[in-house]
Amino acid sequence: MQTLRTPDERFADLPGFGYAPHYADIADGEGGKLRIAWVEDGPAHAAPVLMLHGEPSWSFLYRRMMPILAAAGHRVICPDLVGFGRSDKPSRVEDHTYARHVEWIRQLVVDVLALRSATLVGQDWGGLIGLRLVAENPEVFARLVVANTGLPTGDHPMPEVWWQFRRAVEASPDLQVSQFLVAGCRRPLDDTVRAAYDAPFPDPSYLAGPRAMPTLVPTAPDDPASEDNRAAWQVLTSTSMPALVAFSDGDPITGAMAPVFQAALPGAKGVEHPLIADAGHFLQEDAGEDLAGAIVAFLD
Repeated sequence: MQTLRTPDERFADLPGFGYAPHYADIADGEGGKLRIAWVEDGPAHAAPVLMLHGEPSWSFLYRRMMPILAAAGHRVICPDLVGFGRSDKPSRVEDHTYARHVEWIRQLVVDVLALRSATLVGQDWGGLIGLRLVAENPEVFARLVVANTGLPTGDHPMPEVWWQFRRAVEASPDLQVSQFLVAGCRRPLDDTVRAAYDAPFPDPSYLAGPRAMPTLVPTAPDDPASEDNRAAWQVLTSTSMPALVAFSDGDPITGAMAPVFQAALPGAKGVEHPLIADAGHFLQEDAGEDLAGAIVAFLD
């Protein structure tokens, strides 16, 4: 597998994100190695809160939430998915599969960090990957937070707005990640924040990950990931693991999943689920402090 590594200088002077990165080598699935990156905050021996970003962002998305959770006494861990952020970037779209992304994060969480009693916070692909991780490694996790995400099996149609996004990613000859962040937010992003979202991708050759992810979402019942996702649903709907459903009020892509999760997850019963106001798909960017506060209250 051929990979690219974003030069460190691209990440200099990130606004509000001065965390020193950690790195580990994991197996790429083809006999080679990939370097995966993450940042941490909070007490090293506290129960971990694993926060997974999605498409096409990176751990920078959680910069306004990390200090709030750390101040409340939690160990916060924010990885960069392979192909994003400071993690290595397989250079071909075909190198990316749903199963590989689950396995790459599993290696970090289970083999490298050896997490236990963890809380998953998953948004967008962070939920698609994270929910599989929880279902397949239940001994690692104690709590679950789903935020503007889903776990599609291809048995139900995706909304038209998602298809518009997929077609835009596939058709764009000069993909600019920050434009999709702007489109998915209700509140404006200044130039330094936009530059931070573009930083991992110095030129189009680095963009295989963002280009691949929309094509990996199961959209038909016989998708390669459909059966594994159905199996994950069976586990998740039979566990009493406490679950918080924290969606925004302005996400046309995943908003319909909030009542589904609330009804389907046994651990969501009796929990007060917030509706994060004035926030779009990227609710961490629009209202990160509100989401972090809701998670702290849930963990308390």
